Amino acid sequence: MTAIRLLLVDDDPLVRAGLSFMMGGAEDIEIVGEAADGSEVEALVDRTKPDVVLMDIRMPTVDGLTATERLRGRQEAPQVVVLTTFHADDQVLRALRAGAAGFVLKDTPPAEILAAVRRVAAGDPVLSPTVTRQLMEHAAGGAPDTRRTTARDRVAALNDREREVAVAVGQGRSNAEIAAGLFMSVATVKTHVSRILAKLGLNNRVQIALLTYDAGLLEEDGHGAEDGH
Repeated sequence: MTAIRLLLVDDDPLVRAGLSFMMGGAEDIEIVGEAADGSEVEALVDRTKPDVVLMDIRMPTVDGLTATERLRGRQEAPQVVVLTTFHADDQVLRALRAGAAGFVLKDTPPAEILAAVRRVAAGDPVLSPTVTRQLMEHAAGGAPDTRRTTARDRVAALNDREREVAVAVGQGRSNAEIAAGLFMSVATVKTHVSRILAKLGLNNRVQIALLTYDAGLLEEDGHGAEDGH
């Protein structure tokens, strides 16, 4: 089994030490580096080639949001999980829009942080759809008209099947759940998701969920409030 290469980024040395102690004990996690500020991240990523970056949002020189945007704009970017002390935070939403695969609260139990890193490394989002919805509604107060119009224009590039898959992703459903609900194989679902990402220029499933929310597709669907897990 190949260990997940993890980079820790937090300006608090005690937090980094705690995370390092907690994560380093897992057989499938290898901590390849630590950074105290977002300004150090790109050089460290080049040197250590992490699979996942655990990124604090609030740092003194370059914050985690800016560092996430810079990382996700690169070729072969690592996945980013944002660390935050707030559940519903405008900056968390901005980090997700920038391409972070999810967020975890700093007081989350260690086992759950480990599980989040493993899920993201495997290509799955960390967020439950319920949390995503609450976060989006709190931070955005509903999608403004201009954002909705832009999102609808982008979604128009999808064919009917891709649109169905995109809505299911927005509901937080796993590939297996989407396959069962739409009567297709898991491999076909993965193909559709890849095409959606390519067509819309998106980074990950979280961004698909945000776009379907912005476009109002989850409100149109009768299952918008369900948690897909």
